[in-house]
Amino acid sequence: MGDPDVLEMVQEEERISNREAEYIFGMNEQSLSSRETSFLISEEPAFKKDEQSKDSIFFRDGIRQIDFVLSYVDDLKKEADPKAERRKEFEQNLRKTGLELEIEDKRNSEDGKTYFVKIHAPWEVLVTYAEVLGIKMPIKESDIPLPENIPFSCMLEPLKLPKNVKHPHPEYFTAQFTRHRQELFLIEDKSSFFPSSSRNRIVYYILSRCPFGVEDGKKKFGIERLLTSNTYSSAYPLHDGQYWKPSEPPNPVNERYTLCQNWARFSYFYKEQPLDLIRDYYGEKIGMYFVFLGFYTEMLSFAAVVGLACFIYGLLSMDNNSSSTEICDPKIGGQIIMCPLCDLVCDYWRLNTTCLASKISHLFDNESTVFFAIFMGIWVTLFLEFWKQRQARMEYEWDLVDFEEEQQQLQLRPEFEAMCKHRKINAVTKEMEPYMPLYSRLPWYFLSGATVTLWMALVIACMVAVIVYRLSVFATFASFMESEASFKHVKSFLTPQITTSLSGSCLNFIVILILNFFYEKISAWITKMEIPRTYQEYESSLTLKMFLFQFVNFYSSCFYVAFFKGKFVGYPGKYTYLFNVWRSEECDPGGCLIELTTQLTIIMTGKQIFGNIKEAIYPMVLNWWRRRKARTNSEKLYSRWEQDHDLETFGSLGLFYEYLETVIQFGFVTLFVASFPLAPLLALLNNIIEIRVDAWKLTTQYRRPVAAKAHSIGVWQDILYGMAVLSVATNAFIVAFTSDIIPRLVYYYAYSKDATAPMKGYVNDSLSTFLIADFPNHTAPWEKRDFTTCSTLCF
Repeated sequence: MGDPDVLEMVQEEERISNREAEYIFGMNEQSLSSRETSFLISEEPAFKKDEQSKDSIFFRDGIRQIDFVLSYVDDLKKEADPKAERRKEFEQNLRKTGLELEIEDKRNSEDGKTYFVKIHAPWEVLVTYAEVLGIKMPIKESDIPLPENIPFSCMLEPLKLPKNVKHPHPEYFTAQFTRHRQELFLIEDKSSFFPSSSRNRIVYYILSRCPFGVEDGKKKFGIERLLTSNTYSSAYPLHDGQYWKPSEPPNPVNERYTLCQNWARFSYFYKEQPLDLIRDYYGEKIGMYFVFLGFYTEMLSFAAVVGLACFIYGLLSMDNNSSSTEICDPKIGGQIIMCPLCDLVCDYWRLNTTCLASKISHLFDNESTVFFAIFMGIWVTLFLEFWKQRQARMEYEWDLVDFEEEQQQLQLRPEFEAMCKHRKINAVTKEMEPYMPLYSRLPWYFLSGATVTLWMALVIACMVAVIVYRLSVFATFASFMESEASFKHVKSFLTPQITTSLSGSCLNFIVILILNFFYEKISAWITKMEIPRTYQEYESSLTLKMFLFQFVNFYSSCFYVAFFKGKFVGYPGKYTYLFNVWRSEECDPGGCLIELTTQLTIIMTGKQIFGNIKEAIYPMVLNWWRRRKARTNSEKLYSRWEQDHDLETFGSLGLFYEYLETVIQFGFVTLFVASFPLAPLLALLNNIIEIRVDAWKLTTQYRRPVAAKAHSIGVWQDILYGMAVLSVATNAFIVAFTSDIIPRLVYYYAYSKDATAPMKGYVNDSLSTFLIADFPNHTAPWEKRDFTTCSTLCF
């Protein structure tokens, strides 16, 4: 774009800002007086509760729609309560902007304590702020023909939704709304021209910038500050009706009910999602998340099929595996005496005791491992490229091609404006704007970096503690299982190695959850203290902190098992020791891949089960308890705004944690998938459930989130690209160093002497022999044996 275009754009932004200021602060006294009179009249308890539907989303007059609700509990015991003064001034300033308010007295509330402030945005306010926010509205119905049905589309008919659900509204040509050219837009009914998602977005924009006084010489404004100080207990837009039944006139069409019936039902797990309806009701930002989750789930189906095929191949070839056959053979594996796995208390053992473990290891470590690692490298590349195409298509279909939707993300955060004491001229707009010098933020940046580093070090320390646990209890398991006769039948499948690995993985998973819980709170607090300038900076800073921590938290133990365990063991007579106390862990004779599979399965499956339970059960229990406490007077009206008030809050970071959960799962599917071909299948099953759980909780258990725009998944796309590149390297290293496939191939082509059975003798060739007489006294078992030699793995 050339310089004249930039100048014209800047001038247009200045004109919009001037119009906004003129509208807000230049209103004449007559109109203000009339609104205040109307408000005072509306406060009179002159309506009959039994004549108003409990599902009504209108003021008492049944005409003005409720766009937002504030609630608070007034403490009459405190005289000259500053909260009451803040509310009074805040609500007066809201009326000055043109919003209309109606207050429900606490006597009409279910608990008899809560006041509700209902807010309606009249036409003049909507058209002004629609222009300020650059909201696009229809100017003409689209005449572009719909694409013809693709071949065999009839086969996909069971997966499709009804057309009126999939496309609830006609397609339109749109343009940015301007209140001075309203005749250009398709305005048939002013009350329904702006959808409810746009209305609540506009009202929230006003609420977040409305002042409520001056304290300590600083101007205070914004609903978020009032919520933080408990001046108001909640602020939320209304759902448009009950989720279990359609609305009755004069209420508009109940899109919440439609979503619940066609999207949030678990019996519809095989159906496509009503993406346009999700976007219309919740906004583009939430809509884009479900587009991504649905596309990711579709792509997982291909990886899941290939991974399942590789697993079935391992299952079918398990009995023909020469390595496990030799290990299980009493004449071969039963005659090979292995060196003790720990000092003093561990005894010698026979190789055939790991028979079952070697067979299970073949399920995941076979010839298909290399093929699947290569396939997943191709899959992750195609996934990201196809997602870029899908995202671009959604930008076009949802009219997000330009970047006006980022305006909300690039706007100054009210908290930043409130904390700034300095002003400077913007080099582009030539206007004075809040400015915070670097020296004011620098201490918080240092604290933030130090905290993230400390917590990642804490994760490493916890991982080392788990390793010490495994080293210290291995000897206990070994001696206990060897001495107890009752474990005779159990020892065939539950060896000391497997027992230690399972208990260590479970302990590690519990530690991960505990650290994750505390770090979430700390990282959100530190990010606020950094005082980011815009919402985009806030989300990017929080994303970086949370992802770095969770990456180390969830994957560090897998990296240890994959690339470090068993690599620095030493050899009999000269073992390596951790802190000069605990002898380093050895891998199973079948390799460390089966232990990596165990670790990955426990952490991945446990996280997904815990996450789904937390997302589904936690808000349901809280809502049940809140309703149980609130509904003390059943004869009173349980209104629409009270029903929503008793729901759980989705929060500004609700979507952030959904993305984080999906990206962490993406890491499990890609980074270590060579060791566990069933990972894509588990992720697919989880995501099928996840989509419906997220849909169910949004439509039934959470208050309606404030609509927001987004043209992409944001910084998460860069994180996915980084993990995709890393996954190629990790899977290559797993095949090269953790899997047993490379040593087998070397033996097959370089050392095999039997043409009819080329892998015969591989097990014996992979072991080293050690003279027992050379054992140092501090490592030899207490109990003497008649053996002269023992074997150990080659390192």
